Amino acid sequence: MNDASTEGYLRSDWRIWASCRDSDPDGLFVQGAEQHRAKTVCMGCPVRAECLAEALDNRINFGVWGGMTERERRALLRRRPDVDSWHELLDQAKRHHVAS
Repeated sequence: MNDASTEGYLRSDWRIWASCRDSDPDGLFVQGAEQHRAKTVCMGCPVRAECLAEALDNRINFGVWGGMTERERRALLRRRPDVDSWHELLDQAKRHHVAS
């Protein structure tokens, strides 16, 4: 698989690599203090950025995605209204981090 096809594959099928894939999905759609527990599932997840980008690009309003609660995502979207594609932005940041 070349880089372009790998990127497309990860973008569409990132869920198979998610740390939460075998956990109870209801555990990620909680409120209050339980959200902090849900966020720990995301720590160290290999596709955390892809998950977060999915939620941000699609304006998903509920649940913990990519280690962020809905409130945290709304705040981020308000701070960065200039971002057209969170997938692109987070992918660029990930590549830059790996390169350094």
